[in-house]
Amino acid sequence: MVAACSGLDGFPKPETQPDTYRTLANVGEQTETPGARLLVALDGDRLAGAVVLTADIAAHGSGATAATQPDAAGFRFLAVDPEFRGRGLAKALVERCVDLARAQGCARLVIHATDAMKAARAICVARGFERAPDLDFVDGWTPAYGFRLPL
Repeated sequence: MVAACSGLDGFPKPETQPDTYRTLANVGEQTETPGARLLVALDGDRLAGAVVLTADIAAHGSGATAATQPDAAGFRFLAVDPEFRGRGLAKALVERCVDLARAQGCARLVIHATDAMKAARAICVARGFERAPDLDFVDGWTPAYGFRLPL
């Protein structure tokens, strides 16, 4: 997670948002949240990417009004190791999140992305996620933009 995110143009530096980097380095701890799952993409036996899917957006840990979205799942920490980019792994992880949220009966899937997360935003918009300004918030100094996919 750290390698994938820290290399993004415009992503905050460890010295400006150390808590973000601690979370990225220990992303497995996110599964301690009820209903959260760590989904991984493997290349053979090598970890190539991951995402955390939360069954109930209220437990998602995001800011603003996202936690009030009824019947919504959310995902965060979508990352693909730079060595494995360009192989469709992020798209596959997003699709898996959509499939699992739909299977559990959610009405929508909610995400947030920052300016630095250009590729993730492009994948989600191409998948049909709609920009949802009512879900925007600021994480530290970084604006996080909301997106919603009706399921």
